[in-house]
Amino acid sequence: MTRLWLRLEWRRRGRSAVVLALLIAFALATVLTAVAGARRGLSAYERLSAATRPSTITVLPNQPGFDWDRVRALPMVEAVTTFAVAGFSLDDPAASADVSAFPPGDDHIFEGTEEPVVLAGRLYDKTRVDEVLISPAFSRHFGRGVGDQVTLRLPSPEEARPDSAPVPFTGPQVRATVVGIIRSPWYVDPAGSSRGGLLVTPALFAAYEKNFVGPDREGYVNALVRLRGGTGQIEPFKRDLAALTGRPDIDVWNNVAEGDRLRRLIAFESVCLLLFGLAAFVAAVVLIGQSVARYTAAAAGSLKTLHALGLTPGQAVRLVPGLPASSAAAGSLVAVAVALAASWWTPVGTASLVEPAPGFDADVPVLGAGAALAVLLVAAGSAASGWLALRPTRGPGPRSSLVAAAARLGLPVPVVVGARFALERGRGPDALPVRPALVSAVVGVLGVVAAFTFANGVQDAGSHPERYGQNYQLIGFLGFGGQMFADPAATLRAVGADPGVTAGATATVGVAQAGATSITLFGLHDAARPWRPVVTQGRAAEGPGEVMLAVSSARRAGVGVGDVLTLTGPRGGHGFRVVGVGFVPTGPHNDYDEGGVVTAAGYERLLPPDGFKFLMAFAAVSGDPGAVMARVNAGFSDGMGLFPPEPPVQLAQMTGVEPLPLALAVFLGLLALGAVAHALVTAVRRRRHEMAVLRACGMTRRQARVVVLTQASILALTGIVAGVPLGLLVGRALWGVVADTMPFFYRPPLALVALLLIGPLTLLAANLLAVWPARLSTRTRVGHVLRTE
Repeated sequence: MTRLWLRLEWRRRGRSAVVLALLIAFALATVLTAVAGARRGLSAYERLSAATRPSTITVLPNQPGFDWDRVRALPMVEAVTTFAVAGFSLDDPAASADVSAFPPGDDHIFEGTEEPVVLAGRLYDKTRVDEVLISPAFSRHFGRGVGDQVTLRLPSPEEARPDSAPVPFTGPQVRATVVGIIRSPWYVDPAGSSRGGLLVTPALFAAYEKNFVGPDREGYVNALVRLRGGTGQIEPFKRDLAALTGRPDIDVWNNVAEGDRLRRLIAFESVCLLLFGLAAFVAAVVLIGQSVARYTAAAAGSLKTLHALGLTPGQAVRLVPGLPASSAAAGSLVAVAVALAASWWTPVGTASLVEPAPGFDADVPVLGAGAALAVLLVAAGSAASGWLALRPTRGPGPRSSLVAAAARLGLPVPVVVGARFALERGRGPDALPVRPALVSAVVGVLGVVAAFTFANGVQDAGSHPERYGQNYQLIGFLGFGGQMFADPAATLRAVGADPGVTAGATATVGVAQAGATSITLFGLHDAARPWRPVVTQGRAAEGPGEVMLAVSSARRAGVGVGDVLTLTGPRGGHGFRVVGVGFVPTGPHNDYDEGGVVTAAGYERLLPPDGFKFLMAFAAVSGDPGAVMARVNAGFSDGMGLFPPEPPVQLAQMTGVEPLPLALAVFLGLLALGAVAHALVTAVRRRRHEMAVLRACGMTRRQARVVVLTQASILALTGIVAGVPLGLLVGRALWGVVADTMPFFYRPPLALVALLLIGPLTLLAANLLAVWPARLSTRTRVGHVLRTE
């Protein structure tokens, strides 16, 4: 009987079965690709870490001739690999700036820590000077791969001095061959970086050491360190390092914490991708489910005929899923093949920068479970629809109180009937997909409002640099490593004298320790029109015993406004009251969310003013910063002056996140339009008998069109009333998560234009969708329908 039924159904509805299989293939491929891509992205950083033994900390003494062998001998140290704070350029028309990864300072590179995965080629021979490794971004930007050659331009020994002005390098040229493309947590392309990096061999550094660290080796060699006990050993390591060197001010970066921030960003992107997959799944259930229901309703007539010949209800219900389940099985196979092919382009976003094995990937659990679930859902849905279609109907469905209220108020009959079509499901063959249409309308409006609200937050941060602490337009370096290039007091007077400068400051920068956390401190000098940092909580430091901490440093130190934090420097340890949390200027050794700001007197309690790491100047200007910069810099010597600050890497990461919610909103909007259109067409077809009776009682063609337009308007209004406030809340919540992850100053976004337009556009779209169903309702032949019924 099953074979006979399938043969009959294939002859009658074979084309519909093929179309159903293609719909299932498209929808399931979208879902599987999104879910598998999200899972792959979520695990990318962990898999990279497991394969590369990442460093725990970066240690930056910035001291010529620092003895790293003594650090290697510390008991908690597992591995040390050094790098020179030096660069070189690439003789290539596309290379306008330094493209190097820091050259290795000894032949311990890739030993015990940061052992990179090789994406193509091999690791270089450390003893050769003519081999290099590159990052994936370098390969894409410069079009170089394994086997290609590059020409490196090294600085001259004088140009390699730490205090030398940045000039085009004029040192020797080295011709080298690219032998591999690598990736590790340290050797990874940051988001927003297009040029990537190139890594030379230890042999090249040894052969041209003076070209990297200067003629008297006054350059700096810092190191990546892997600790045996992980981050729990950072504080003991810093104590031992201070005892070993006599310097408690050595900057120590927590690389694990930086990795955690990257994980949070990847997690947010993956959640967005999962939500996209969920939206695709809901769309498939709603739209394909309706197709299956229509097929079942059509098949029910034949089954009722067979029922008169002895077919039992149980046999009928078992027969119905045969053809839809076969279509689902065929579509699932195609979907799995498409998802496997799409894996070459996953993961996406930030996760793609840390994926240790890019290319083809088969997520068997997701693909197998997804294909099986698709077949099961189609079979179960068609069986349930068949059971509902075959059972006798028992009276009308539940009534809507809103429709009853409209009738009591005496609203026109077309309006009341349209409200019934929109809000009352009915029973039996006349049942309408009311709830899916209402939910889809709400979700569609919610998604669009949430996406534009989130996008408003992104645009606000991009156009207002003060959201990430840059409430100054010019910055300059007046000293480095204890050597002063310009007098800070004279510089501040010169900068403050410019009419375009509204506030200015100079700061001495050093490093203090707060347990396991190194904090870059900015000691602000007094000024007539002082510059103040951006504060998210509390206020700026005003007394010598006060500190304003950057948000990430406060989080890592475990303190907040009002707490007392013990900071330690070369002059001992002192308690500082945390009076504010916010953002600090970005420096060579800190991001805008790391560090702290104290007064000059507070700085000198911990650090000697002549032992600074950096001496910096800031200026907030009104008008054109370029014009102010030109006037101010006219008084500086060559190579010195103020310049615009660079936006942080986090801004590029945030911009990369923005398309995901927008893509989700587009998908949800299309889902809503499809569900509303289906509800309107279904209402016209399934309630044609009711419309024919009303037409026979005197309803005009115009009033029949009003019925459909009223139904569409009520669906749209439901979406607006519920979706707009929910979308605003969801969009602000999403932006709050991103602002906290990056972090940025949180300002509640408000997409005012979108909020003003979403109502009219939703109503317009719904009524445009209703035009064809409304016209269809007026073309029904009343007498033919009534005779048939």
